[in-house]
Amino acid sequence: MHLDPELAAALPALPDLHIQDLAGARARMRQLAAPGGVVMTDHAVPGPDGSVRVGVCRPPDVTGPLPALLLLHGGGFVMGGLEAVAAQAADLCVQVPAVVVAVDYRLAPEHPYPAALRDCEAALRWIASESGALGVDAERIGVYGMSAGGGLAAALTLLVRDRGGPPLCFQLLDAPEVDDRLETASMRAFDDTPLWNRADAVLSWRYYLADCGGVVPPYAAPARAGDLSGLPPAYVSVYENDPLRDEGLSYASGLLRGGSSVELHLFPGTFHRSAVITSAAVSRRQIAETLAALRRGLIRFE
Repeated sequence: MHLDPELAAALPALPDLHIQDLAGARARMRQLAAPGGVVMTDHAVPGPDGSVRVGVCRPPDVTGPLPALLLLHGGGFVMGGLEAVAAQAADLCVQVPAVVVAVDYRLAPEHPYPAALRDCEAALRWIASESGALGVDAERIGVYGMSAGGGLAAALTLLVRDRGGPPLCFQLLDAPEVDDRLETASMRAFDDTPLWNRADAVLSWRYYLADCGGVVPPYAAPARAGDLSGLPPAYVSVYENDPLRDEGLSYASGLLRGGSSVELHLFPGTFHRSAVITSAAVSRRQIAETLAALRRGLIRFE
């Protein structure tokens, strides 16, 4: 690995989130949650399999309809939840500004595909149908996902394109987990990297695709999609020392070939989720550029 020196120095303090010990990884993920400066309100959204829990953050003292951002947490489809992204949601709602809706989607292996995607779709449809009550401009709804959340975000854009809406104006895919085939050079190379490695990816897809019977649809693994046309503009970020790096690069290229406007950024010296080390200059740069991309995508889109 070619690690940024500031990130390398922080490695000993990182928690072990590898999912070979799934119960332990889930517990350690919950411990990473930090309180935000804006109150997140809980809502029960109607879904196809019962209600879906979402958390909503709205910036204080901002009038008029705002863009909305559907926030999909990472965790390899098997861990994470609202608590893990509460501080991020609170910060984004003020900094963009936007109404941020985080989804507590169901997790594998207890709830394999398509449970998580169905929950994310339900949350999007709720934002669109309740846009007036939420103070949201229904033509300015974007989606932001990290890792497995990035895979779900990509899948959601395919799903709503094929079902005729609700429309999404922008997608931000941060290290998206989109390819279950595990054949890229980065996936083969990075089998001992911090926070996510090949073994994690193998287990993640095994748990998530348990009910697919060997036939994997593109809504489960978007890299399998044969048609990436008609999708919203995208900002795709990848990490140099990340098993997911090359599938993110390939998916961004596919979006570009399909006609989407795409901004792609590979952050040097980084590893999966390394932006949590906010003391590093490269992390601060990534966070600032992510925020700028969201502002461009949600506020100044055409």
